[in-house]
Amino acid sequence: MISLADLQRRIESGEISADTAIRQSVEAIDIHDKTLGAFVCRTENPRAQSTGPLRGIAVGIKDIIDTADMATEMGSPIYRGFRPRADASVVMMLKQAGATIAGKTTTTAFASVDPTATLNPHNTDHTPGGSSSGSAAAVAAGMIPLALGTQTGGSMIRPASFCGVAAIKPSFRMLPTVGVKCFSWTLDTVGLFAAGVEDLAQGLSAMTGRAELRPGAAIETPRIGVVTQDFAGAPEAAGAEALRIAAKAAERAGASVRELALPDIVGEAWRIHPTLQDFEAHRALAWEYRTRHADMPPLLRGRLDESVGILPADYDAARSVANRARKALAKLFDEVDVLLTFSAPGAAPKGLTSTGEPRFNRLWTLMGVPCVNIPAYVAEGGLPVGVQVIARFGNDARALAAARFLEEALKRG
Repeated sequence: MISLADLQRRIESGEISADTAIRQSVEAIDIHDKTLGAFVCRTENPRAQSTGPLRGIAVGIKDIIDTADMATEMGSPIYRGFRPRADASVVMMLKQAGATIAGKTTTTAFASVDPTATLNPHNTDHTPGGSSSGSAAAVAAGMIPLALGTQTGGSMIRPASFCGVAAIKPSFRMLPTVGVKCFSWTLDTVGLFAAGVEDLAQGLSAMTGRAELRPGAAIETPRIGVVTQDFAGAPEAAGAEALRIAAKAAERAGASVRELALPDIVGEAWRIHPTLQDFEAHRALAWEYRTRHADMPPLLRGRLDESVGILPADYDAARSVANRARKALAKLFDEVDVLLTFSAPGAAPKGLTSTGEPRFNRLWTLMGVPCVNIPAYVAEGGLPVGVQVIARFGNDARALAAARFLEEALKRG
């Protein structure tokens, strides 16, 4: 994989030019994408910008995010050849920071559940996860150092776990969703994939202008609460092993680690997530569902068919539960700095009929809190399995700092 932070240091020192860095990414895409299929289209003759902290950094953009100079097809034939008139806000934030857009990465249709044809770089018999399939695979294969994805249920943290890369789903609305195809306005969150935690921090800091996100010289020892989300069902053996290894590594590195029980209302919030998501999806995708029903992807179409009867009263009740759960969760962070939990049930499923289950992700998307995936374990078949670090809403700097601590602890073993 390509380290964004290392590339920045090499460009700054003059060891490598920004143009050369972009050219190396283009060459890597030429080599690997024929097999993996992570990109749906690419920028013609991409060039490095002359200024900005992300100059020389090639970035992949998930294809539900608008780009003015490339089609945004959303993984659906309904939008084949569709060309937005403007870049999404997050794309402009990248460009203003000096980044170069390498191309559009694959997404499940409308960032939902129908799989793409993208393959997992670690084992091509397995899914890379979804819905941000191409972004995770492109970073994992060393094609690009940074990619944008989105998460409504588990569409960033889960593919990051399956592909063995770092990812951050930031606090809700840290990154704007203007120009991003909406699925659920309560849940949709834009985030980043990169090789490691420092890379995520540098990328997010450059985009947002938030200096506090950049890693400091010293790594603080966090107080960690391990939560197993029993209401979401049992993990697979590989998922359980990843969490065990991560918790032990953190403890050996000097962190305070203890198991925590989540309040009952938080478990109830997990249960009502689909009510919120599907009620809003019916409105966000109303035109497609009503006028192009037969062209909708089959799994998503079936899901919408089944959930057509959700009442406004049910939606309002679900929103009330979510609000109470957020307050209860905030109090838990008085006891610990971060939470540690599963990123996925286990390793990436075999085949391309499923992108995996979001059952260990969807609660945290609904809570709006920052989540960072760190690879923790390699299962049978060379398949990575990650864990996620979760901090209080708005404290993305702490989430990144604690994830960096854990990343270093895992390297030491």
